[in-house]
Amino acid sequence: MSDLDPHPAESVCEPAEAPGPVTELYPAREVPLGGVRGVFVERVLPQRDLPTVGAWCFLDHFGSPTVTKTGAPPDIDPHPHIGLQTVTWPFEGRIRHRDSVGSDVEINPGQLNLMTSGRGIAHSEYYDPARPAGHGLQLWIALPGGSTGVAPHFEQHRDLPVYESAGLRAIVLIGTLAGITSPARAYTPIVGADVRLEPGADVVLPADPAFEYALLSVDGEVTVADTELKPGPLLYLGTGRRELRLTSATGAHLALIGGEPFREELVMWWNFVGRDHDEIVAARADWEARNAERFPYIAGHPHDQRIPAPPLPPLRLKPRKRRIGTERG
Repeated sequence: MSDLDPHPAESVCEPAEAPGPVTELYPAREVPLGGVRGVFVERVLPQRDLPTVGAWCFLDHFGSPTVTKTGAPPDIDPHPHIGLQTVTWPFEGRIRHRDSVGSDVEINPGQLNLMTSGRGIAHSEYYDPARPAGHGLQLWIALPGGSTGVAPHFEQHRDLPVYESAGLRAIVLIGTLAGITSPARAYTPIVGADVRLEPGADVVLPADPAFEYALLSVDGEVTVADTELKPGPLLYLGTGRRELRLTSATGAHLALIGGEPFREELVMWWNFVGRDHDEIVAARADWEARNAERFPYIAGHPHDQRIPAPPLPPLRLKPRKRRIGTERG
């Protein structure tokens, strides 16, 4: 998973606070991938006023039917990450994942694929030409300061726990939902879930009042906290909720993300999540210098098959205030 923007925006995410219950709709923006191939994704996180939801700091919906541009998903050559976990959750298609810790696996629908970068990892993603249609979610989770130096590793989970009630089925991808905990390794109190609602559903999903939550509709319309949610925007719900009431006349497919507000300052640029500008500069320099100790070569790829880092902006990063609590819905 990569941010392929050749001119990535620089941003600093200030520590989050607990805003209480809110309903804010943040529009998706179409982001081009793959250059002239015309591939676009819908990016709903980070937002200028909402850089994180819990430790979640990046969310792309790829292959969305609401994106008007078309094209085959791009093959992504080796590229680096630091300071984060990548989450790949496909609905359609098949991806070959290879990385610098020796993983070489197929990613199929219904399998959670979690890569923890720690101080540094490199990986590539290639779509199976026999099943090129890609549709799914790609997300990042920021690692807390005490875990940014963990040994990089990759996990694949095929049997994930499920929370069910009448009209609702939620696969718990990572973290804890309604007392059910995923086996995927989490470094902060967090939750990510794939939620399906049956037509006519009127259900209550237990919530943790210490968590902030957000919902994305992958398909279908749903009413949450008296707010209508259609495919496209991200609905931010804030903290302080003990339950989420979900109603849908036609049924819906949702992605739920949440966690305790992330209370550390983050600097995000290209495929790096750090704590300050200098950390980003050092990671970029190590990648460009082909530092094999930090970013080992990936077996099966020629040494020159890699995505070069974009040029750094000419100015140091400056903090950007996180604005939460304004009604947008």
